[in-house]
Amino acid sequence: MATEDRPTGVESPTERGNPRTAGIDLLPTPDILNTLNREDRTVADAVGRALPDLARAVDLAVDALRAGGRVHYVGAGTSGRLAVLDAAELVPTFNMPSGWFLAHQAGGQRAFLEAVENAEDDAAAGAATIENQAGDNDFVLGLTASGRTPYVLGALRAARRRGIPTALVSANPGAARNAPADIAITADTGPEPITGSTRMKAGSAQKLVLTSFSTTVMIRMGRTYSNLMVSMVATNAKLRGRTISILREATDASEQACSQALSAADGDLKTALVHLLTGVSVDRASAALTNAGGQVRDALSSLES
Repeated sequence: MATEDRPTGVESPTERGNPRTAGIDLLPTPDILNTLNREDRTVADAVGRALPDLARAVDLAVDALRAGGRVHYVGAGTSGRLAVLDAAELVPTFNMPSGWFLAHQAGGQRAFLEAVENAEDDAAAGAATIENQAGDNDFVLGLTASGRTPYVLGALRAARRRGIPTALVSANPGAARNAPADIAITADTGPEPITGSTRMKAGSAQKLVLTSFSTTVMIRMGRTYSNLMVSMVATNAKLRGRTISILREATDASEQACSQALSAADGDLKTALVHLLTGVSVDRASAALTNAGGQVRDALSSLES
C-alpha cells in the first residue's frame, strides 16, 4: 500500500461515539427524528461561541473587498458543497458584483454532485488553487469539519506564504489551535448522531457560519438598507413583486407610487428608494448613490446635508 493511501485516523470530537444516540436504530421513526432534533438544537449555541472569531474574519473580508480583492472559500466534501452553495446565492440575493466571492471545491465541479476519490487528500492541488487564482489583496476562508483536510490546509499554507489573510472554520478545537490560519473559527458541535457523519451537526454549523459570514459582509458592503434586500435584481415576476414590497416597507409610499418610481429608475431599486425617501429627482438620486459607492445611507446623508 502506498503511503498516501494508508488509512489515517482523525482525532476530532466529530469522530467520537455519541452516547445520546446509541441504539438509535432500535427506535421507531418519531423517536429517531426527535433524537436527531435534540442533537441539532446544540448547533446554534456552538456557532454562537465562535462569533468573536467570526467577526474578525468578516472584518478581514470587508477590508479585502474594499481594497479591490476577493473572498475565496476552500473546502472538500460537504464543506466544499456548502461553500459553493453560499457563494452562488449571494448574486441573486445581493446583486453581488461578479468575482467578489469564489468557491473552490476539492475535485472541481464534479465533486459537487458525487465523491471524487482522494481529492480532499491532495494538499498540492489546494495550494495550486490559491497560487493560481488568489491575489495579494484577497482573503481565504478554509472549511473542514475535522480541521485536517489536506486540500484545505494546502490552500491556507499557500495563502500564508504570500501574506494573504486567512481563516479556518472547523468543528475541532484541537486542530484549530495549530491551524495554518490567522483566525480559527471553531464551532465545537461534539460527537455526531451517526458517528463521523459530519454532514450532520458539523455541516449545519458550517452552513450557519457561512450564511452569517457572507450576509454580514454584504451588510457591511452596503448591499442592504436596514434589513431589506435593496441590491436585489428583479429577474422574474415573484422578484418584481418583492421589489415593490421592499419599497413600500421602506418608504410607506403607495404601491402605485413605488411602481412609478421603480419604472422611472429603470428598475434600479436603490435609486427608486433614495428618490422616494428624499423627493429628489431620479437622476440626482442615482448620482448620489454613485458618489456614495452604492451605500444608501451615505447617499441619503449627502442629500440631507
